[in-house]
This record gives sequence, C-alpha cells and structure tokens, in this order.
Amino acid sequence: MDRRRQRSSGCGWGRRNSLESRLGFAPYTDGERRLGWLLSFSSSSWEDEDTGKIYSCVDLYFVSQDGSTFKVKYKFRPYFYAATKDKMELEVEAYLRRRYEGEISDVEIIEKEDLDLKNHLSGLKRKYLKLQFDTVQQLMRVKNDLLHVVEKNEEERDAAEAFETIHGVKRTERTQDYINCIIDLREYDVPYHVRFAIDNDVRSGLWYDVSVSGSDVLIQRREDLLQRAEVHVCAFDIETTKLPLKFPDAEYDSVMMISYMIDGQGYLIINRECVGEDIEDLEYTPKPEFEGYFRVKNVPTELDLLKAWFAHMQEVKPGIYVTYNGDFFDWPFLEKRAAHHGIKMSEEIGFQCDNNQGECRAKFSCHLDCFAWVKRDSYLPQGSQGLKAVTKAKLGYNPLEVNPEDMVRFAMEQPQAFKARIICPNKHQADLEKFYNNRLLESETYIGGHVECLETGVFRSDLPTKFQLDPSAYEQLIGNLDRDLQYAIAVEGKLDVDSVINYDEVKDAIKEKLVSLRDNPIREERPLIYHLDVAAMYPNIILTNRLQPPSIVTDVDCTACDFNRPGKNCLRKLEWVWRGETYMAKKKYILQIIDYYHIKRQIESELIQSGGTTSSKPFLDLSKPEHLLKLKDRLKKYCQKAHKRVVDKPITEVREAGICMRENSFYVDTVRSFRDRRYEYKGLNKTWKGKLAEAKASGNSIKIQEAQDMVVLYDSLQLAHKCILNSFYGYVMRKGARWYSMEMAGVVTYTGAKIIQNARLLVEKIGRPLELDTDGIWCVLPGSFPENFTFKTK
Repeated sequence: MDRRRQRSSGCGWGRRNSLESRLGFAPYTDGERRLGWLLSFSSSSWEDEDTGKIYSCVDLYFVSQDGSTFKVKYKFRPYFYAATKDKMELEVEAYLRRRYEGEISDVEIIEKEDLDLKNHLSGLKRKYLKLQFDTVQQLMRVKNDLLHVVEKNEEERDAAEAFETIHGVKRTERTQDYINCIIDLREYDVPYHVRFAIDNDVRSGLWYDVSVSGSDVLIQRREDLLQRAEVHVCAFDIETTKLPLKFPDAEYDSVMMISYMIDGQGYLIINRECVGEDIEDLEYTPKPEFEGYFRVKNVPTELDLLKAWFAHMQEVKPGIYVTYNGDFFDWPFLEKRAAHHGIKMSEEIGFQCDNNQGECRAKFSCHLDCFAWVKRDSYLPQGSQGLKAVTKAKLGYNPLEVNPEDMVRFAMEQPQAFKARIICPNKHQADLEKFYNNRLLESETYIGGHVECLETGVFRSDLPTKFQLDPSAYEQLIGNLDRDLQYAIAVEGKLDVDSVINYDEVKDAIKEKLVSLRDNPIREERPLIYHLDVAAMYPNIILTNRLQPPSIVTDVDCTACDFNRPGKNCLRKLEWVWRGETYMAKKKYILQIIDYYHIKRQIESELIQSGGTTSSKPFLDLSKPEHLLKLKDRLKKYCQKAHKRVVDKPITEVREAGICMRENSFYVDTVRSFRDRRYEYKGLNKTWKGKLAEAKASGNSIKIQEAQDMVVLYDSLQLAHKCILNSFYGYVMRKGARWYSMEMAGVVTYTGAKIIQNARLLVEKIGRPLELDTDGIWCVLPGSFPENFTFKTK
C-alpha cells in the first residue's frame, strides 16, 4: 500500500514538475550563484535518490533580472513544541523517541520565554521539547495523537485539583506514566510554508542571491535592490451566457468571451457560438492613462476559446493573474467548463480551485482578487463595492455597462457594442461554558468606539450659520497661544523657535481674531467646515499605554511577580465597557443554574442526531463544540417555553483592566515598527513623486518609468502598512487569534471614545460639532476663526 501511494505521489510530482518546467520554472540544482526575485513559495516534497526516502520541502519560485524564471527546493524540517511537567523533559523525550520511532526524526530541549508563566519577568523561562519530523504527514499523525493525550491530561489535572481542594490531600502519581507528563502543545497549527518563512526570514517580493550545492540551498537577502522584477501580469474577465433572470451556471451556460490584458496589451477571444459575427480589433481608452488596444481572435466554439486562452497563458507565462471576484466566479466557472470539455485546468496553467478556502491558487503564480482588497482595504461602503462603483471611485471614470439581461441578445444581434524567542500561544478558542452571576452567557463582547450624529441639515461653507460661542473657551485659547505656536514650530515643523523672525507678528494677528471672537460670541457668518482627525489614534493609544494581550494582568499575576513591591509604578489601571447577553433567568438567579444543570443531565442520557445524518449516538460521544450547540438548543427551547423569551436584556458594566508596563514589548514594538515604517514610505513616496515630476520635465523615458515604478511601490507599501496598522486592535478579538484579549480591545476603543468626547466639549464652546466619528469630529467653526499663517525663518 505504501509503495503504491509513493508511486502515485511520484507520478503527481512528475506531472507537476513537467508542467512547471513547461511554464518556465525549471529546477535549479547546481551551478553558479543566481540572483532572483522571490515570486512565490509553497509546500512540496522531495525524494532522496539514494535512500528513496521522502522529505518535506518548500518550493521557491524566482524571477531573474532578465525575466527568466527558476525554482529551487529548500529542505526544511517541520516541527512543533511540547511542554512537560517540571524536570520531566528527559524522561518524556526518551519515551517519545521510543513510542514514535520512525516518525520523529529528532527531539531537542530548548528554552523559550513563555508569557503565560507566572513571574516570567524575573527571567524565568520554560523548557520545551522541539519535536522535528521529516514530513508534514508524520507531524500531523503525532500531533493528532498527542492532542488527545493533552486533553485527557488536562481533564485529569482539573479533577486532581478539585480533589485536593475538597479533601486537602495530594493525590499520588505513578512516575512511570510519562505520557501523562505532557501538559501542552504549542505552534502545531502554524502552516508549514509559514513556519519556513518565519524561521528563515524569507518574504515574497524581495531579491535574493541563491546558491545550490546538492540538496543544500543558501539564500541571502539583497537589501540594495528595491525595484520589483519584470513579472508578466495578466488581468482578465470572462463573459458568459445566462438564462433570463438567473445567474450564470457552469453546468449548462458557456463562456462567451474572455478579455484580458498582459503588460498593457489587450486581447479578446470571441466564442462565435454565442456572437453573431466576427469582431475586428478594437480600442477602449476611457482615460489617456488607461490605453486599451485589443487584438481580437474569433474562434468557432467554447472549446477552441478555452484552448486558445490556455495556450496563450503557456506562451506568455504570467507570474500574476488579476481578477475582480475571480475566486468566486471567473476561476470556478472556467474550471468547470474546461472539465466539461475534458480539460483539467490545473494541468494547463497550474490553477486549481479550493472550495474549502474559497480561493483559486497555483504554486508558482499569484492570483490577486481585487474584490478582496476592496472589501477589506478600500474604505468604500458596502453598497459601493461593485465593479462599476469601484471603477468610478478609484480610477475616476464611469464605465459603459450593458444590462446583464440584454448581454446575450446583444452579442448575437449587436456584436460590436520569530526573533524574540517567545513561544506562541495556540489559537484562541472560546470558553464553551461561561457564566455571569450564575447565568449562562449567550455572547459577550466589548463596547467599541462612540459614534453620534449631533446635528442634521445642510452645512456649506457659502451658507451663513448662526454661532453662540463661549468667551471663556476663547480666553483659554488666548492664554495657551504661546504654548501652541511653539509646539507647531518645534515639534511639528522641526524648527528652532529662535530662527523665526515674524513670531510676534503672527501671534498678534491670531490673537486679534481670537479676541474679536471672544468679545462677540453671538454671530452669524459663513462657516469653516473641518474634520478634526486624531492621527493614527488607535495605534498611538496602544503605544502610549503599552497595550498588548500579554500585558493584561490580574492580582494573581502581580502577586507572583518579583517586581510586586510597595509603591510600584509598573501597573496601570484602565477602564473598558463589557457587554454580555445571558439566557433568561428567574427572579432568584440560583434557580437558573439549577435549571441549566437539570437540562444538562437530561440531555446527557439521550441519543442525539449529529452531522445531518439520521443515525443517533450518545450525547457524551459528541465533540465538545457539538455538546454546547445541542445543549444551547435545548436551553433555548426551555427558556422560550418557561419564560417566553430566550435571552435577557443585554448587560453592560464598566470594568477595569490592569496593564503591566514591564511586560515583554514585542507586540507594542511591532505596532511602532509598522507606524514608523509607514511614515518612512510616505516620505519616500513624496521624494519619488518629486523625481517623477523632474523626469517628466526632462523627457527622459527611462527615468520616468523608474520613478513611476517607485511611486507605485512606495504608495502601495504605505497604504498596506496603514491598513495593517489600523487592524492591530481588532486582531486581538478576532476568532482564532493567537494573541487574544477582549480587555485590550475594549481599553483601546473606550480610551479613544473618551478622547473624542473630551474634544467635543471644546468644539461645542468654539463652534458647532456636527458628528462624532470613531477617531474624529465633523464640525463648523466661524469663518473669522484664525486659519492659515506663515512663519518666516532667518
């Protein structure tokens, strides 16, 4: 059986290697050092020719400076960590080597900083067994086996603690049960290719010197090279037939045409089964910067259309494919239609749809679905994420659009129209049974940022507005004028105050306007409309208060810490607002808990249907998530019948979180690094925009192209950093997050809401606030409010 499996997998490798070689990624196994831009990498396998043994490896796909491509196999052992009881590492290591002989290739005992360890700030580290394997399959088998062991040991440990609490006697353990000494597994769910990238500090989109000697591969980063390689990019879209008032269905509808652009040249393949006459070459240039010259190819059938497109892709060998909603529609439709004609798309261009992940991927080419970017990073509202709306908002033109119901008819009739050595926690799993005041919680979260509409109406800078100002607020502005002007010069302008030659002149001009506003508080004049924005508010709240999931501590944590001394200043208390929904309770809370356990005992003795099958099995044989799901369904029915309502009114309460100022700052340092790097990229983007203007003035086409590439690079990088930077606080509450903390997310948003509400108090006195946003205020100020002034330096 194993030999047959190895032979079949070997055939799969052979077909895949043949396809990759045909598409330009021939294996680089020996020779001189090569320079390559890393396009992509993926998990793979490698067979030792001498022993016939299979090893896991990572395929790295590179693009050279001349546009040629190559592939190398980087051998890398998958691994995960196992924690044991104190001073049992050697015994457990020997036991695991015996039990999993032939599966585990090596075991190391290493020390890691565990942020869950009590008093870890004193320098305590925890020892872990690093279990290494030759293949990912071996890792999965051992991991699945040990996960059950850890779960069983955890249940026994909880039972032993309860026994000791009740009886005050410590239960004796058998020293020979070494399997019971394994108490935790860590980093077992990190994908293999991600593990490789973290450990070797390898990233796509960077240049590397690549050397190969036998099975050893050496890759070294070239930090002096910044411009991306000349990768062929194919942006495509398909049009299909459809029945009236129905969505296209690949079972019976067909591909009518494929339009695509490769490096600025457009192509259009027409299926004459659906189109009434031959189409000639055409041009579609909506804006001068978006030239579109299309070469048209008319083919008799859908099969010829698919073959023509696949053949062109094999000839051009694009490294990046771009679609709009292609993961959901274009790729699956093409794959099914190709299969209908007996063609396997994965064997033609390497792309295969993954229904579980909802993505279409290839090992050696990248697919960019622009719709995914629009949904996550474009800041466009939900109703403006269609292709037409996005084109208008982002590209600045309104595309011509044919009604889908007319498209098929028109086609026939009108065809021309890792470095800190910190052990990572496992992914967060919600507590299956959590209670609040003896009532089972249905859900819990934190209350986020405060958003409020204060005034409605039409506000324009050319329509007079009535103001009723507070003179004391303007008196305060006058009193702080020196402080504010010096801050603007020294901090924001980065200039020496003494170098300004017209300081008194500017100050007097501003003061004169403020005095006028103070002395005449009731007025009607044209307003200044402003959005007062707090720059990078959430990231700066995180940095100012050193907020990170491991920093959230309790009195128990502080008690065990060596730094817990009188007068300590390493603990900061911050408030946040908790919100929870509980199942309906009777007047006396204790009755609800009795009801709950009565229902639980009742359902535990029953046979339950699971997984959508008609067969039943005992409740206790179900998994823990199924336990809770069935139990909650039963509890909902009971609450509806007994109390006429399932859940009680939401409960909110202000809670206090303890923030440790001494905790390892890896999370905060990451946020700061992203913020500083974004500022750096914004500065470089501004610099290259200046160089682009100079290049256009000189007319040098080579320098223009270079400057355009660098502007696109740095603008993309600063925008990507902005999107990631703004998601650091949201990540800690995301399902399956490794660094999970509801308290941290709550503190960030509650602190931000208080900042905005405090700013509102000032705005109400000097103008009129219109709307509170999560990180800013829309407001109107009097038109005579001091606005723009210029300092002159020596």
